Amino acid sequence: MTTIRLTAAQAMVKWLSVQMNEEGQRFIPGIWAIFGHGNVAGIGEALQRAQHGDLCGNNPFPTWRGQNEQTMAHAAIAFAKGRARKQAHAVTSSIGPGSTNLVTAAALAHVNRLPLLIVAGDVFASRRPDPVLQQVEDFDDGTISANDCFKPVVRYFDRITRPEQLLTALPRALRVMTDPANCGPVCLAFCQDVQSEAHDWPEAFFAPRVWHIRRPEPDARELETVADLIRAAKRPVIICGGGVIYSGAESTLAAFAEKHAILVTETQAGKSALAQAHPMNFGAAGVDGAASANAALSAADLVIGIGTRLQDFTTGSRTLFADGAKLVSINTHGYDAAKHGATSLVADAKAALEALSVRIGAYRAAPDTVARAAWLAAVDAKCQTPVPAGALPTDAQVIGAVQAVATKDSIAMCAAGTMPGALKLLWQASQGGYHMEYGYSCMGYEVAGAMGLKLALPEREVICFVGDGSYMLANAELATAVMRRIPFTVVLTDNSGYGCINRLQQVSGGAPFNNMYVDCTIEDQPEIDYVAHAASMGAHAVKAKNLADLQSALQTARGKRKPTVIVIETTAAPGPGDGLDGAGHWWDVAVPQVDRDANAPERL
Repeated sequence: MTTIRLTAAQAMVKWLSVQMNEEGQRFIPGIWAIFGHGNVAGIGEALQRAQHGDLCGNNPFPTWRGQNEQTMAHAAIAFAKGRARKQAHAVTSSIGPGSTNLVTAAALAHVNRLPLLIVAGDVFASRRPDPVLQQVEDFDDGTISANDCFKPVVRYFDRITRPEQLLTALPRALRVMTDPANCGPVCLAFCQDVQSEAHDWPEAFFAPRVWHIRRPEPDARELETVADLIRAAKRPVIICGGGVIYSGAESTLAAFAEKHAILVTETQAGKSALAQAHPMNFGAAGVDGAASANAALSAADLVIGIGTRLQDFTTGSRTLFADGAKLVSINTHGYDAAKHGATSLVADAKAALEALSVRIGAYRAAPDTVARAAWLAAVDAKCQTPVPAGALPTDAQVIGAVQAVATKDSIAMCAAGTMPGALKLLWQASQGGYHMEYGYSCMGYEVAGAMGLKLALPEREVICFVGDGSYMLANAELATAVMRRIPFTVVLTDNSGYGCINRLQQVSGGAPFNNMYVDCTIEDQPEIDYVAHAASMGAHAVKAKNLADLQSALQTARGKRKPTVIVIETTAAPGPGDGLDGAGHWWDVAVPQVDRDANAPERL
């Protein structure tokens, strides 16, 4: 057996560089890194060698520097989502805070079923110098390190305490990341002394490998059961989730809905699988849903979930569907397919739709399509309402202004606050024109996510909607995007606080407290110059005085080779639907059963 003598870290990098997807691309095209004592001497040395090709042949394996481990991982996750899980990024950290900074991002990837490879530095396997700098010591368990925090929030965890463990750990990691059912983040906790240990590796270990993403076919009995339910239904409605996009089933869904006259509603992850202009697209489902979609789902005798986790926002906390309505769930994982007592069809979305269409033959529902036109007219009216003199625009008016200058290549993206609900409700996406991280609703994802999304889809225009609260939480990757000349546009809506949660606080019976700056215990009200802040990191930054200014700045941004930040002040008063009556649905939020506020609403 021919062998190659390399350190464990060098072997890992060399192996990653030859793992390919079905399109002939590296499945992991590069790695984000912040170095510390726990990864610089081992992984850092290997990555430095990989930049010059002497470790990876004539095809260097790139390393990208970020500003924070969490936001580097957010960029990586957005890249994987933008590439529909066909590629993913790796992220490496030192031990201690470098690793624990990544835990939030790992949870985000886990909830959203997105691939991410975390290579976290760890303590000395030899334990010779214990406790090393930043080592977390468990008084009762000598095997514990800070990296054990990853175990609940990754799909696969492994601690590399000997070099040869990589021979099995690395293939297991890629197996998880390319599995449509179990797809999610992986953590390899790589002991820092082991990173630098030499080993004689089989040369065959470094042969290029193509990872095929399987497309599970439906079980014959499950397929026939679901086909029978559809044939018997008079008012079936589809809920389209992110699994439709990851399956590449967008055109298959469109053809299925058209052929069988079945209405389609959307989740946050599934939005834009069908363009809003598609006649069978009835809009967003659930708590932050469209009146047309929720009316259809409330009247449906059969609800067909495709590639969705059926989160509480989608189901109206399990109150949206009519009593007696049947539920079918098509999903690659049996866990998701069985939720809410659904009749399961465990299969790939595209394969399932193709097989179902054959089984149900000439079946056609008889949907009422009038509600769709009425809903879209209401959206247009709300988004195009002029801003009264002296008033600040609402989120709906900002969305309308951006929509008016958007193109078919524009992607609206966001993550947390008021905008996710407003965009799901109001943004009229082209196919593929929507990117929302809402499984974890993670503040701070937006700016880094916009960068990762642009890396995934450089031909598309990325418009990032972010509130001042999320921007303040995590904005440093704006500097990374400037340094790498990654252009995208940030629409920063400034309402002087956490406007979204402030509204929830009040509608659930509380008084305004600690969300808007005016309701905080502070000596001075802040006057934050977001334009100057963004400009200080090298971004093109402007203040839009009104919606016309906003539109002009958006068009100017298209000619830039670096990020643009457009700041516009907005009112914090309206809700996600901006007064669109009948749009939303019940959401089960805990409210105090006992309070002393005489003005609080009566408890039901």
